[in-house]
Amino acid sequence: MTTPSSARLVVVGASLAGLRAVEAARDAGHEGPVTLVGAEPHLPYDRPPLSKAYLDGEEVPQVRFREEEHLRELGVDLVLGTPASALDADGREVVVGDRRIGYDALVLATGARARLLPGTDHLAGVYALRTLDDAIAVRSALEAGSRTVVIGAGFIGSEVASGARKRGLPVTIVEALPTPLVRAIGEEMGTALSALHAAHGTDLRCGVGVDALEGTDHVTGVRLADGTVLPADLVVAGIGAIPETEWLEGSGVKLDNGIVADETLRTDLTGVYAAGDVVRWRNPLFAESPTGGLMRIEHWTSAAEQGAQAARNALDPENAKPYETVPYFWSDWYDSRIQFVGVPSADEIRVVSGSVDEQRFVALYRTGDRLTGCLTLDRRAEVMKYRVQIGRRTSWSDALAFAEKRNAAAAAKG
Repeated sequence: MTTPSSARLVVVGASLAGLRAVEAARDAGHEGPVTLVGAEPHLPYDRPPLSKAYLDGEEVPQVRFREEEHLRELGVDLVLGTPASALDADGREVVVGDRRIGYDALVLATGARARLLPGTDHLAGVYALRTLDDAIAVRSALEAGSRTVVIGAGFIGSEVASGARKRGLPVTIVEALPTPLVRAIGEEMGTALSALHAAHGTDLRCGVGVDALEGTDHVTGVRLADGTVLPADLVVAGIGAIPETEWLEGSGVKLDNGIVADETLRTDLTGVYAAGDVVRWRNPLFAESPTGGLMRIEHWTSAAEQGAQAARNALDPENAKPYETVPYFWSDWYDSRIQFVGVPSADEIRVVSGSVDEQRFVALYRTGDRLTGCLTLDRRAEVMKYRVQIGRRTSWSDALAFAEKRNAAAAAKG
């Protein structure tokens, strides 16, 4: 008979969430076998530096979270370099290559893959930016002085543009939507942040699509829907990510823009939980939103927290605790730090400190009578204060009073 202490824990996804899952299991005193499955040959590594400091020209960052010896000391069986291909819920087994790995508790943390430009497999010089190998290739192209075109004015694309401009390279960002970052931070603030590109010499073209890439074996240009051809030696697609769920089709796991899970990160299958970029779970903090709190977020902080919570809940389901969080992410463009907490859908967005024109501000987001979001540009000390307020379900009037108090305190300090 399997007891909680001897249960076989399998974590699929050698990601940040996957790493935190196996570490949390051991920290909780779990003594049973633990297996970590990863599609890449690399040990779990940190992704944010790949599009930030690394592309900006800094030394190769130490992106590996842990050395292999650490995981061996934890008694983790590493199965790397081969993706999981199927989940047999009846047999409680994960299929990896020619192996079938049995589980009593399973955490799915396969993350998401970069969305690629269709029909470009034959062209060198065309990349997404998701993996360590992607980052090495893009940086090498930038160091070679490549004329750069970025497709997609989201955070990843903007970080690539920043890295190019810091080297003095010409770079153009092409965005199909009229305003960048609408889904991430709203139309008004998307317009505000896009001014950073103009200030640093980046050519931002919005409201125009890409017809095709030109070149025989290496990209030479990007042809836009309006007929313009942008010369390019390097093209980076920052057009979103796709949850890695195809291998779960037919398994019984509910899939809808990710793996659907409840507030405890539990899926429809017994003993199966999910964490990280791949999970779309019900966040109790935003249960009153139109989606009922159902959200999938691709943020470092949430992935780390979810991985640990999913493992603890999977190993002790009778005492499973909900995972509630205020989403948080940051992005570095040029010499500026952008930070956002909460959710972007809002009835009102109000700048409460600084100004958009000065490119240094704090903006608050209201939904109903609650503070539900905060965006800061180069106001690093502020954002976490508002994250706490959102977590406390602070009312809008109280949030504005809190902002006034902080502004007064800052003014008094001179």
